[in-house]
Amino acid sequence: MNQNEVAYLAGGCFWCLEAVFQRVGGVINVRSGYSGGVTSHPSYEQVSTGETAYAEVVEITFDKNQISFMDLLNIFFEIHNPTTLNQQGADIGTQYRSMILVTSPEQFSASMQKIAEINSSHKFQNPVVTEVVKFKEFFEAEEYHKNYYINNPENSYCRIVIDPKLKKLIDIQKNSNKIV
Repeated sequence: MNQNEVAYLAGGCFWCLEAVFQRVGGVINVRSGYSGGVTSHPSYEQVSTGETAYAEVVEITFDKNQISFMDLLNIFFEIHNPTTLNQQGADIGTQYRSMILVTSPEQFSASMQKIAEINSSHKFQNPVVTEVVKFKEFFEAEEYHKNYYINNPENSYCRIVIDPKLKKLIDIQKNSNKIV
């Protein structure tokens, strides 16, 4: 019986999410791409205009016997700001929005539960604006986006933006009683 499940998350630049989730136990594969729009096979240049309705998304294939969808959401909500509409740091535009593209009623329920938990905890000054939408299609990003952090660790974007997210993941892993 297949124990793999797929999650689709958008929380700013896909390079950041890819770098983090590639280092999570139980994650089998992470692909950067585009989802949430209406046209077929968008390019990075088209998505970058903010006019296609697509967001930069990661597709995460994970072994649900090793890590749960909720565990992935816990990491997701720690490594990005889910309260800024269409923005993550200096990345501004609808293509950088916070979004969970759910593939099942269970993913929808878990997503709504997590958002309610965050909002009721008052962890953030503002409410969560993360969209929870039904997954439709995923288009893989161009080759030069794949493994961006692994291939460009000294790049200034990687050092300034991605490295702090990786440090947050290390903190999560240290404070977790499970292997994450």
